[in-house]
Amino acid sequence: MIIEISAGAGSPSEQIRDRVTGLITTGALARGERLPSVRQLAADLQVAPGTVAKAYRSLEADGLVVSRPGSGTRVSDQASSVSPALARAARRLASTGREDGRDLEDVIRVLRAVW
Repeated sequence: MIIEISAGAGSPSEQIRDRVTGLITTGALARGERLPSVRQLAADLQVAPGTVAKAYRSLEADGLVVSRPGSGTRVSDQASSVSPALARAARRLASTGREDGRDLEDVIRVLRAVW
C-alpha cells in the first residue's frame, strides 16, 4: 500500500484516512484485503502509532474497514469501488482543478453544481 504524507495538506491522520479511502474507492484495495498493522504503517510513514490508529478508527466508523483483535484490519465486505472510468474522470477533474489553482472545496462545489 503506497501512502505519502504531505506537509500542509491536513493532519496526518486525515491524510491517511483519505488515501486509504481513495485506494478502496478506486479498487486498489479490494474487499477483505488486509491493511498494514498500525505499527507497521506508522513506521513506514514515520508518524506516531496513535495517528494511524485514529485514521483506522475513522475508516471503521465509515464502514470501509473492519478491525478484529488478532486478525488485523481488513477492507470491509460492504466497501465498494467505483468503475475505472469514474476513477479516471475523478483523477482528471482533480488534476485540472490543481492546474487551475483551485482547492478541493472549489472543485467539489463545481461538481455539485453540475450534478
